[in-house]
Parts: sequence; C-alpha cells; structure tokens
Amino acid sequence: MIKQYKISVPKSTLNEIYKKVRNFPWSVAQNMNGWEYGTNLSYLKSISKYWITKYNWKKFENKINSLKNYRTKVEDINLHFIFEKSKNPNSKPLLLLHGWPGSITEFLDIIPRLAHPEKYGGKIEDGFDVIVPSLPGFGFSSQIKKALGPRKIGKILNKFMVKNLGYKNYFVQGGDWGATIAGWIGLDSSNNCKGIHINCLPLRHPKGPKNSKEKKWEKKFNFDQIMQEGYRTQQATKPQTLSYAMIDSPVGTAAWILEKFHGWSDLKMGKIEKTFSKDELLSNIMIYIITKSFNTASWIYFGRRKEGGRSFPKNFKKINVPTAIAIFPKEMLEWPPKSYVNRIFNIKRWKKFPNGGHFAALEEPDYLVSDILSFFNKDLKNVKWKKIN
Repeated sequence: MIKQYKISVPKSTLNEIYKKVRNFPWSVAQNMNGWEYGTNLSYLKSISKYWITKYNWKKFENKINSLKNYRTKVEDINLHFIFEKSKNPNSKPLLLLHGWPGSITEFLDIIPRLAHPEKYGGKIEDGFDVIVPSLPGFGFSSQIKKALGPRKIGKILNKFMVKNLGYKNYFVQGGDWGATIAGWIGLDSSNNCKGIHINCLPLRHPKGPKNSKEKKWEKKFNFDQIMQEGYRTQQATKPQTLSYAMIDSPVGTAAWILEKFHGWSDLKMGKIEKTFSKDELLSNIMIYIITKSFNTASWIYFGRRKEGGRSFPKNFKKINVPTAIAIFPKEMLEWPPKSYVNRIFNIKRWKKFPNGGHFAALEEPDYLVSDILSFFNKDLKNVKWKKIN
C-alpha cells in the first residue's frame, strides 16, 4: 500500500532544537584557524547564529511538500519517497539516490527539471517519472532495527520499484552511497535496471589494478584518503557510540556534517557559502536532527563492512547495464583510470566537467541535469523496455 505523506514538524520540536543551539557552550571550544582541525569555530558560530535568528524550517518544509511525498512498506521498512510524474506519455522511471551526509535535499531543485523539462526550455518527451527515496534508516523513512549494507539496500529498492510502484524497468542515478547502491543494483537486478548514471565510484574490482597507471592511481588514492578515514572507521565499527553525542547536540551534528560539505566540495574562492547557501546546508542538517536519524543513517558504513567492504565478490562478472560516468574535478574519491572502471561497468558515456565536487546535484545542477537527460534519452533511446506492470 502506498500512502500520501506530508511533512509537518511540530513547533515544539523546532523550539527544542533552537534552544539547544542557543545554549551551546561556545566558550569551551578552541578557536583554531582554518579547517585543518575540523569544522572552523568561527564559521560554526556564525551559521548557528543564523540558524536561531533567520533560518526558516517551515519554508523548507513547504518546499518538500510542494512535491508529491509518499510512504510505502518494503519488507519491514516504511520507505519515504518523492514521486514526481512527468506529463510525457512515454516517460520512464528514474530513481535518484542520495548518500551520506546528504539527503533528499540534494535533489529538490533538479526533480522538476527532470520530470518537467518543458518548463525549463526542454522537451516534454524528455521528462521522467522521478522517484527520490529517503534511504532506509535516513530522513523520513522509518528507522531500521539493524545495519543494512548497500547491497541489501539495492535489493530493497529494486523490490520497491518493481513490486510497490509496478515498474518492470527503470533507470538509476546516484553519487556517494547512491552510486554504490546503483552499482549493486546493476549487478543483482539487471533484468529491471536498464541504465546507470553515477558521479562517484566507491566500489572496487576484486582483482584490483592491473597496469602501472591503475597502480599509480591506487597508491595516490590510498594516500589521499588517510585524512578521510576517521569518520569512516568510526561509523563502520562503533556508530552507536557516536550517536549518543549527536542525538542531543544539534551543533555537534552540524559540525560533523558541515566538515564534509566543506572538505568534499569544489568551493568557489575557498568559501563554503560561495557554493552552498546557509539554508541549503541547514535544511540538510535539520533532516538528520528532526527525524533523529543520524544514528541509523551512519549504520550504512557498518553494513558495508559486514557485507565485505568496497569490493565486489571474487566471482564478480562485469555489469552489463549501460552506464554513464560523470566526473567532477573536486570529487574527493578520485576516479580510477577508465581502463579500471571499464572492467566493472559497461561504459557508454565518460564525461569530465570543468567544475564541481562530491555533491554534484547541489554544486553543479546544470551539468548534472543536462548529462542525465542526454544519456538516458539519447544514448539509451534504443534500449529495450518492458511496460509498467
């Protein structure tokens, strides 16, 4: 059963959050220059002041509710999703998947452009039925009872598309965990998934690099990731311990998430707010706080470790689903050489963009939307397609 869903956060909940932000003991924090030690104190104080004086959650809530929101039961999860249907009579379903520490907020401004391109100078026949779920354990989906890895989540989302929504075939796009899940969907559900578009590659081939160029990339990648392993190791091994601090500290949650948006993005002039607005940053953070989902959202790292880590299984066979690779220059997970990626995916498009980082949908929406429309509507126009159930 699919039920309409409306987000309505009580004023008392918002007041409680703002009170905690207002009462944060700033005097005990050391004021270190820059972001080398983590989230910069001066910036955190500045955005927190805006948070309690000018930020308007209800305005953002209305923005989400302006799109069609639903919940449906998939296995034991009440999955929240936005479902924006195109007026294109031959529209195909497009599943957009966020990651961590992102949320559905990443896609809110591109959903209408993908569903209704005719309103933005495009053609109605290029429109998709756009489906954007809150991943299990994230946001407005129900909290999970145990950690789920990306492969299991991929199977849940395929069941959601095929059984709950009734689509025999669909396309999928994702970055961060969305890209990982898309890869697993391509491996496990190629009968249903007919096209993949990713702007990040966390997955690895079980046989590793082969040539000198690939080995050089792997060595550099491993070195570059040393300073990123802290949060990743914590969330993959003892996420529950971290959650006790985060569940009662909106400022702590903001600091944990803001550090990633600062460090993983293509910051214009080195300033986070030259790339993202305060409202964009805070709205994403608020979803974790309001839904009390920081804990279960972080479990996806734990779940991946239990599933076996980044690598596909030893008996891996190349994914045959047509795939587009969108490379943004400041992606914090540096892309391997094409020869490596080509042993994983059936690459039909390999495109590099001049700007952008890890959060492509927010940082460079024009590039991303254009590439998605072009790949699925032009490159894959002859893909065989089964009708809706």
